[in-house]
Amino acid sequence: MIFLTALPLFWIMIAASRGGHWGAWMPSSISAFEGTCVSIPCRFDFPDELRPAVVHGVWYFNSPYPKNYPPVVFKSRTQVVHESFQGRSRLLGDLGLRNCTLLLSNLSPELGGKYYFRGDLGGYNQYTFSEHSILDIINTPNIVVPLEVVAGMEVEVSCMVPDNCPELRPELSWLGHDGLGEPAVLGRLREDEGTWVQVSLLHFVPTREANGHRLGCQASFPNTTLQFEGYASLDVKYPPVIVEMNSSVEAIEGSHVSLLCGADSNPPPLLTWMRDGTVLREAVTESLFLELDEVTPREDGVYACLAENAYGQDNRTVGLSVMYAPWKPTVNGTVVAVEGETVSILCSTQSNPDPILTIFKEKQILGTVIYESELQLELPAVTPEDDGEYWCVAENQYGQRATAFNLSVEFAPVILLESHCAAARDTVQCLCVVKSNPEPSVAFELPSRNVTVNETEREFVYSERSGLLLTSILTLRGQAQAPPRVICTSRNLYGTKSLELPFQGAHRLMWAKIGPVGAVVAFAILIAIVCYITQTRRKKNVTESPSFSSGDNPPVLFSSDFRISGAPEKYESERRLGSERRLLGLRGEPPELDLSYSHSDLGKRPTKDSYTLTEELAEYAEIRVK
Repeated sequence: MIFLTALPLFWIMIAASRGGHWGAWMPSSISAFEGTCVSIPCRFDFPDELRPAVVHGVWYFNSPYPKNYPPVVFKSRTQVVHESFQGRSRLLGDLGLRNCTLLLSNLSPELGGKYYFRGDLGGYNQYTFSEHSILDIINTPNIVVPLEVVAGMEVEVSCMVPDNCPELRPELSWLGHDGLGEPAVLGRLREDEGTWVQVSLLHFVPTREANGHRLGCQASFPNTTLQFEGYASLDVKYPPVIVEMNSSVEAIEGSHVSLLCGADSNPPPLLTWMRDGTVLREAVTESLFLELDEVTPREDGVYACLAENAYGQDNRTVGLSVMYAPWKPTVNGTVVAVEGETVSILCSTQSNPDPILTIFKEKQILGTVIYESELQLELPAVTPEDDGEYWCVAENQYGQRATAFNLSVEFAPVILLESHCAAARDTVQCLCVVKSNPEPSVAFELPSRNVTVNETEREFVYSERSGLLLTSILTLRGQAQAPPRVICTSRNLYGTKSLELPFQGAHRLMWAKIGPVGAVVAFAILIAIVCYITQTRRKKNVTESPSFSSGDNPPVLFSSDFRISGAPEKYESERRLGSERRLLGLRGEPPELDLSYSHSDLGKRPTKDSYTLTEELAEYAEIRVK
C-alpha cells in the first residue's frame, strides 16, 4: 500500500487538460461500506471553441451508450433516474466548472458496478467518455499482513477501510491484539486516484505461539448502528523445536524398540533419525518413528533426531541401552611365572548391566568386583601351591558365563620326605619323589662305589610323571642285609636338590605289596622255614654264609613325582603311596641290576660268571661312555 502526502497525479492531469480536448478523469475503482455513501470524484473537459451556454451531464450504470438504454444514475436536465437510484444519487460537482463528482447514498450490493459519465453541451455536442469508475460495495475491513511473518522479527499489520463518504466517517479499533502490542492510528490518507482511506497500524514482535492467531479489525460509524469486522490469521514462520521424544530407553536383547521424535515448526520440518552420522530414516512430517526389531548389543548407543526447515533447526538425542547377559570372559595376563614373582591376571567381559566378576581356584574365591567389567587379580610371590586351574565367572540378572585358565608356576626341584629305600626279598628298591616345574632330571648316586645311574637308563630305572610330581624307582638286586648309601639328585633350570635316601627296611615295602592277609600267611611260612633250616643246620653242622660282603652296594631304582591336579594336599601322601604301590605292581618287576656272585672262599678271585658289584657297575659305566 502506497500512501501519498502530495496532490495526486489525477489533479495535475486535470490542470493540464485545458488544452480543449474531450476527456474525463475519475478513479478506476472505489469502494464503500454497505449502508453508507460514496463520493465518486470526477473531472471532464471539452474543446474551448464550443463555448456552451449551459453544460449538462448524465451518469450511466454499467454501459456508456444511450442506445443500450442503460440505467440512468443521474441526469441534470430532467432529474429522471432509474428506480434503483431514486433518492440515492445527486451531483456534488458543478458541471459549469467541469466537475462531475457523483454522490451515492444508502448503498446496497446491487449498486456495485461500472459508472460512466456523458457530457451534454447541447445539440450534437454530446460525448460519452470511455473512462469509468468501478464501485465495490464491501462489508469487511481490509487487514493487510506482510507476506512473511517470522517469529522474533518485528512486523507491521495494517487495517484499511474506505473513507469516501463525506457524511459518515469510520472509526477503527483492533480485536484480539492483547499481548501483541498497542495499535497506532495514522488517520485519513489519500490514495493515488483521489480516493481516501482510514488506516490503523499494529506493530509487534510475534512468537511461535502467535502462529494461527486470529487478529481482527472493526470499523464503526458514530451515531449509527453500522459496524463492520474483518479478521486475519497470522501465519508465523519459526524454526523447529523438538517437543516429543523418548527418554532413555532400556530394552532386553531380542526385543522390539520404537523411538519417537516429534517437532513443532512452521513450515513442517524435515525429521531425520541418525546414529554415528548415519541416516537411519527421514521424512517431512511433524512426528517420525524409528522401529528397531530384535535389538542386539550392536544397537546399543545414542540416537539423534534432527529437525530442520528454512528458518532453523533443532536436535535431541536419546540413549538406547540393550540389556544382555555377560559375554564369555577373556583372560589376559601371566600364565607362566617363576616362584617368587608377582603375577597379574586381568579378567574382562562385556554385559549390560555390568556383571559381578569372580575368580575362583578350587572353589575358593580369590577376588571379586561388583558391577564392573574388569577384575585385576594380583598374586604376590607365587608358590607352587598357586599352580593350577582357575575360573573367571561373570554373571548378572540375564545370565552367567565362565572361562577357565591355568597358571603354571616354575620352581626348583623339591625332593619329598616320602623318598626312601626299602628291601624286599633279595632286592633293594629306592623311591625318589620330586616336585618340580619344569620337569627335572633325576639321578641316583652311589658314593661308596662312585657310580651314578640316571633316569635315561630304562633297563634299570622306571619313571612316571603326574602333574608336578616325578616318581623314579631304581631296583638293586643283591644282598639286602647291607644296602649301599643312595643319594637322589634332581635338577632343572632353577636349581639342584640332593637327598640321601633313608633305608626303611624290607618289611615295610613287603607288607605294602602283599597286604594284611598275605602278611599273616607269609609270617606263618617264614616261621616254618626258620624251623626247617634250624633243624637241617643242626644235622649237618653247617653254617650258611652271606652272599654279600658288608661293603657291597645294593641295586638302585628311580621314582617319579606325580600330582593329582586340583586335589587337596592332605590327600597327596595317600595318592603317592598308591602310586608307589601301582609302580611296584606293574606287569613284571622293574628291570633289576643283578649284583650277586658266588665263590668258594674270600681269597679266591671270582670267575667270569660272578662279578663283584664294583666291577659290574664299572663295566656298565664304561659301556655308557662308549
